[in-house]
Amino acid sequence: MLAKHDYYALLEANKDASPEDLKKAYRKQAMKFHPDRNPGDKAAEAKFKEVNEAYDVLRDEQKRAAYDRYGHAAFENGGGSAAGGFGFQEGGLGDIFDQMFGEFMGGRRGAGGARTRAGSDLRAQVEIGLEEAFSGTKVDLRVPTRVACDACAGTGSANKQAERENCSTCGGSGKVRAQQGFFLVERSCPTCGGMGRVVRNPCRVCSGAGTVPRERTLSVAIPAGVEDGVRIRLQGEGEAGAANAPAGDLYVHVAIRPHDIFQRDGANVYCRVPLRMTQAALGGDVEVPVIDGTRAKVKINAGTQSGDQFRLRGKGFSVLRSAARGDMYVQVAVETPLSLTKRQRELLEEFEAEATRHNKNGSPESEGFFAKVSAFFEGRS
Repeated sequence: MLAKHDYYALLEANKDASPEDLKKAYRKQAMKFHPDRNPGDKAAEAKFKEVNEAYDVLRDEQKRAAYDRYGHAAFENGGGSAAGGFGFQEGGLGDIFDQMFGEFMGGRRGAGGARTRAGSDLRAQVEIGLEEAFSGTKVDLRVPTRVACDACAGTGSANKQAERENCSTCGGSGKVRAQQGFFLVERSCPTCGGMGRVVRNPCRVCSGAGTVPRERTLSVAIPAGVEDGVRIRLQGEGEAGAANAPAGDLYVHVAIRPHDIFQRDGANVYCRVPLRMTQAALGGDVEVPVIDGTRAKVKINAGTQSGDQFRLRGKGFSVLRSAARGDMYVQVAVETPLSLTKRQRELLEEFEAEATRHNKNGSPESEGFFAKVSAFFEGRS
């Protein structure tokens, strides 16, 4: 097994970082290594998975406490999160910590003291466009998971009676002990999976597990105003639990593709609009697109400079779980003309000659700068 990287180091966060600081650090690293920004880069893709795995642990108070104390050992034997594809598991940190964390760590006790193991949580990722994030959408997901076995009705028993007996390996405790150096370590029993009991007459289809692998198709509703990196929880849509135990949850991570025209910042939307030099100088009306698919007319003032912004109230992004919308900012970029025709050059030369003749070129920032340059050199002579 390859050594795992420190979770805090992966997020470039301090160990005493607040939940909000962890969230900011996660977003920064997720954006840096996102597959959309690093197409074909397998190293970046692996890093992106590690970053998600780290944040899934550190964002949870109990898991973070266990990780701070025991490191990656807290998540061995299926007790933590797995970075691979849909196999995200969040079902407990293992029997070694059962006394410390109770049900969260070792599962629930069923009738007769036998353990029942809840189904594993799953993780999936969907990618949507900015327009879909604005209006909300539905996405069909194909999720490889485990469902209750039809042959035994999820009991794991061939006669559907769920008759169980103590595991011969652990004697019903669900734990086995192993000496590691000076330490005596308890782990989940590999025979019964930590449940303490095994099916007396196991089902031939599922071999007593009570669940079988299957691919499911789910329709996931993405709410309007969702942000990049948001995680949506679908309760009970994870893997089925063993012996009819509760199913796990499905966590859907939402990624939003970059847009060709708009850039989003929270509820505000920015649109860079190039203007011809004459448009900026003379002013006029410009029609621009809006994220909701409509058009808006913007009045450009005469003498508009590159970098100037025009605000369109209520034309920005949807606000999650609200009817409100942010604002849209039109950012002006004044273009210098290229490949002039002979007549265009003549007109510009006339314009420059006229400005020089009257000692006024209509560019106060330029005039002010070169006046300072003259004063600078005069002071050194």
